[in-house]
Amino acid sequence: MAKKVEVKDLLEAGVHFGHLTRKWNPNMAPYIYMERNGIHVINLYKTVAKMEEANEALKKIAASGRKILFVATKKQAKDIVAEKVANVNMPYITERWPGGMLTNFVTIRKAVKKMASIDRMKKDGTFLTLSKKERLQVDRLRAKLEKNLGSISEMTRLPGALFVVDTMREHIAVKEAQKLNIPIFAMVDTNSDPRDVDFLIPSNDDASKSIDIIMTQVTNAIAEGLAERKSEKQSKDEGDAEDVEETTNTVVDDMEDETLDEKVPKVKIEKPAVAKFKKDVEEPNEEKAEKVEAPKKSKAKADKGDDDLTKIEGVGPKAAEALINAGLDTFEKVSKAEPYAIKEILTEASSRMAHLDPTSWPKQAKMAADGKWDELKEWQDQVKGGVE
Repeated sequence: MAKKVEVKDLLEAGVHFGHLTRKWNPNMAPYIYMERNGIHVINLYKTVAKMEEANEALKKIAASGRKILFVATKKQAKDIVAEKVANVNMPYITERWPGGMLTNFVTIRKAVKKMASIDRMKKDGTFLTLSKKERLQVDRLRAKLEKNLGSISEMTRLPGALFVVDTMREHIAVKEAQKLNIPIFAMVDTNSDPRDVDFLIPSNDDASKSIDIIMTQVTNAIAEGLAERKSEKQSKDEGDAEDVEETTNTVVDDMEDETLDEKVPKVKIEKPAVAKFKKDVEEPNEEKAEKVEAPKKSKAKADKGDDDLTKIEGVGPKAAEALINAGLDTFEKVSKAEPYAIKEILTEASSRMAHLDPTSWPKQAKMAADGKWDELKEWQDQVKGGVE
């Protein structure tokens, strides 16, 4: 468990310094403690509370396996964000925000694949067959792509959340995330509008020390979520292995206790023997059949995993909550629902979700319900935002 930040630490880092009073946004009034020398002072107790709330949400998103995209293009933030975020293997944008990064994600992915194709040219020798001028042009293109998009080369689908440093500067990124209903986390200063953000952290977004301490807490929370995901996966795999081994031992013990010469032809049974035992035994009794079937059902259930509706491309945390409240709390139920019915549920839940297109959600839910995760991921990688 990471050490919780204290108000004293935030005070020393200058997190409480806001902007000039004449530049303030009135919507930030609840988070302002006082005014001194023409500058607003942020209430650090509320900063700590909001930070804990945001960290808990980021931890859950990281534990679910979704990526969190960090955006910080201002000079005093880019190096800090790149260093901290790289440690938790999350994508980040620290150069110019490419327009359509989220809303036109398919085109951005093509640019990323262009980098991979250039790298293949250099490996297979094709690059050396080009003229000197062409090689120079290709190298310049590769360097430009690496500078702008290198950090998102492994982001094969839309992120599960967006973390922004200075929403005023990154307003285009915020608008794109809002359009796609992607949760927005942000460091919000006294000159910004907190209504644009789902999880805000009232703080000084101009000082490097302030950005450093906030990013440290945020990345620590993400690291905890990733560690939890890893441990849960390991324990799940171990549990499945133990179930198979226990069932196999039970089947073998039962076979040794009975006289198999009369009921079953002599066959060589090796562990794990569940599937082979059913195939080789010609006349199994009902008790044995039940013992063989039981682990198969539990294994099928394990393959499907938890019904986390956010694994459907286009379904964010808020949309998933709306579906669950409407009774569509499993992949199987969503797969049987009509797209127009899902659309009505989303529209009634929030006007901000009225633009979502759930046409492909039943199809994706069907693949998830059947445990076809590889097929689902391949489909999502080829389709923009879950809309065919």
